Amino acid sequence: MIRRFEKNDINAVMQIWEKENIKAHKFIPKEYWESNYNFVKEALPNAEIYVYIIKEKIVGFVGLDNNYIEGIFVNTNNQCNGIGTSLLNKVKEIKNNLTLSVYKKNTNAINFYKKNDFMITSQNIDKDTNEVEYIMTWNR
Repeated sequence: MIRRFEKNDINAVMQIWEKENIKAHKFIPKEYWESNYNFVKEALPNAEIYVYIIKEKIVGFVGLDNNYIEGIFVNTNNQCNGIGTSLLNKVKEIKNNLTLSVYKKNTNAINFYKKNDFMITSQNIDKDTNEVEYIMTWNR
């Protein structure tokens, strides 16, 4: 089941955010994610967030800032079960176009988005990590 984020979801969402960022971005020191934890925790409730729930437990979420996907995160034990695709389809239902940034070294994410009709439209350097990132877009 997918539903809108509620305030009491914050700790479960942040746990997934931190663990999955560290796992997916081994090329970035984990201290980067740890040092940004509080900033993200404060900013998150201002985003448009949808959570995916199995047996009353949050197992994934997607965060939006207007038409920009801040991220799709699914906990490790539930990956490759269609949850990320379901969350992406949820936001595709309510938006006509979407944009996101993904690190060039995160090939799993790039392949996921390409499989879901996103195209690489440009690239730049993330000033916080010095990593190359792709800008990917989807249009209805």
